[in-house]
Order: sequence, then structure tokens, then C-alpha cells
Amino acid sequence: MGHEVRLMPAEFVKPFNIRSKNDAADAKAIWLAVQQPGKPVAVKTEMQQAMLALHRMRGQLVKFRTMQINGLRGLLAEYGEVMSRGRAKLAAEIPAALGRLAERLPAALIDTLREQWNGLARLDEQVAGIERRMREWKKGDRAVKAISEIPGVGLLTATAAVAMIGDAKVFRSGREFAAWAGLVPKQTGSGGKVSLHGISNAATRTCARCSFTVRAAYCRTRKSPDPWVEQMKKQRPMNVVVVALANKMARTIWAVLAHDRRYQTGYVSTKPA
Repeated sequence: MGHEVRLMPAEFVKPFNIRSKNDAADAKAIWLAVQQPGKPVAVKTEMQQAMLALHRMRGQLVKFRTMQINGLRGLLAEYGEVMSRGRAKLAAEIPAALGRLAERLPAALIDTLREQWNGLARLDEQVAGIERRMREWKKGDRAVKAISEIPGVGLLTATAAVAMIGDAKVFRSGREFAAWAGLVPKQTGSGGKVSLHGISNAATRTCARCSFTVRAAYCRTRKSPDPWVEQMKKQRPMNVVVVALANKMARTIWAVLAHDRRYQTGYVSTKPA
């Protein structure tokens, strides 16, 4: 019928729904919200939606695995067995710890602790299975392979970025995309004076849920010999460096996807004439 279809985030529509909630009020709220400046939800392919679901399920498994490890640490500490930090050290120390506890504690408790510890291996297998399916998608997707060449962008970052962005050309610039991802400071002010604060809680949750940019930026600040990163470390706190690098990487990801080109080391963008 000649209409342009847009998907509006529910949080943008809710402020226009005043008092009673019914079909007529919802339709009016949507009509008002769609006329406001802002970015609609990107229309994604079925594979992109499936990849987002895989990321969500993987996140739940990793969270549950961490909870189970911390629970085992706490229970063992109650009986005098304090484990070293780190999953590898825990795996090396827990068999001997359970052996010592078996000499003075009921077998029912020891058997349950062993079952909980063995259950972590099953969680590892499930997480590895999801990552294996992500790698299979990466092999056949041109966009994922393109941004995987960016330093610091790995499997999780690349697949999550492509699945979330949808169509990168919806954003007019890399700066606009970085703002959409939540990598901008919170602002307050009036009378023409604007004060910049830290990254808001909503933006932090968005970045964590996206799982791209921040994770990769953190790893890159620890391992990369990038002169820009090293100079930033001397001038700014670590958290500021991480967010700044995440912002820079988000803009690079947008440029690679929007312009459909491969990543080039040392590339300098120029304004069109």
C-alpha cells in the first residue's frame, strides 16, 4: 500500500500511552511514537534472530556455570578448604580437597559435591556446542568474516554485532551507531550548559547484553601494543580507556559493514568533497 514499515521499541511507545491501556490507546501511542525522531528496531533475518537466541542461551549457561562454581567454593570454604582463584586452579585442586573431606564428612555430602562438580563439564559441553554453531555461521556469512579481521574482534563479538545491527546503513555514521549501542556518557544540563557524566546503567546493561565492543575492548587494552591505547592508559583511568576503545571499535565495525569493505590497517577516512 506504499507504507514504510517500522518496528518501534516498546519503551519508546509507552510514554505516549496515557491512562487506560486498550487497542485504541495503543494505536494512538504507536502513531505518535513513530513520528518522533529516533531509530526503529532493525529488521533482522531469521538467521540473525537465531544467532541472538544462541547468544542469549549461551549467556544463561555461562551465568549458571559461574553461580555453580561460586557455590562450590563457598561450600568448600565452610569446611576449611579454600580454593585458589581461577577455573584451572580450581580443577586442579578440587579432587584432592574432596578426598580430604571424604575422611571426615558424610558420604552423602561428598557425593553431592562430586555430582555438582561433574555437572560443570556438561555445561562446558553445551557452551562449546553453541560456539561451534556460531563458527559454522561465521564460515558462511560474509559480514561476520569481514569484521572478524578487526583487531580485538573475535567470534562472539563478530556474530553478536552482525546479528544485532541488522542493516548497518540504517545509521548515518559510526558516531550514531556508537550512541545507539550505549557507548556515550550521560548528559544533564539546562540554560545552554551541558555536563557529561559516566556511562549510564541502561547503557552498561545494553553493552553487556550486546556482548560486543566492551569485552573485546577490555581484552585489547591488556594485550594490544597499540600506541593509541598505551597513550590513553597514561592519561586516563582504565575504565575510561575501555569505553573509549569500545567506542572506536564500534565505529570501525559500522564502517566495515556500512561500506561493505574489508578492514585495512592504518586506513584514514576522508570527508567526501
